[in-house]
Amino acid sequence: MVRIKVCGITNKKDALRAVQLGAWALGFIFYKKSPRYIAPKVAKSIIAVLPKKIIPVGVFVNASEQEIRSVVKECGLKVVQFHGNESPRFCAQFKDMFTIKAMALKKKADIRKACCYKTDLLLFDTYQKGVFGGTGKVFDWSLLKAQKNIFKKSILSGGLNPGNIQEAVSSVNVYAFDVSSGVEKRPGKKCMRLLGKFFEQAAKSKVKRQNSKIHQ
Repeated sequence: MVRIKVCGITNKKDALRAVQLGAWALGFIFYKKSPRYIAPKVAKSIIAVLPKKIIPVGVFVNASEQEIRSVVKECGLKVVQFHGNESPRFCAQFKDMFTIKAMALKKKADIRKACCYKTDLLLFDTYQKGVFGGTGKVFDWSLLKAQKNIFKKSILSGGLNPGNIQEAVSSVNVYAFDVSSGVEKRPGKKCMRLLGKFFEQAAKSKVKRQNSKIHQ
């Protein structure tokens, strides 16, 4: 089974379609500068109608601890994803929650830096100066191939789409895959055809099943 996290959810229609197709988790972006930003009250209304098996993930960029905890409580989030320049020390304040740290990869040294974080999962994204995710670009997956020790706690992101998800699954045996811009009509609005195609292609891929790290 290929675990898929559909990120940048902004409306109920997209969320429910992703669930119907087999999404493992849905990402809600609480970063106001993002074109995929969603207000906590809107996210709360969407999360309220999701099946219990679906994992709602709150994505934050350089937010304060108080802000994060407030949104988590309001929305009923199960997971916090740090997608900015948060330090290992900052992330360690959330030991009472399930956490993901996103890292933009440019060189091998970035992987060593990522290993300093004690979050439950790491998410590897494409590096682009001044941009916190959503680039739509693929990074060099070979950077991860030699890092088998972190495969089981990693999520692959960055430029995934229906045309490359099979290659991604066969190239890098990570815990899960994160898609956003690769299945959109425009930022924040998913394309039902592309979303369906993405899951269809992912289902055709061969992947070793790993035990789930996130418990309901």
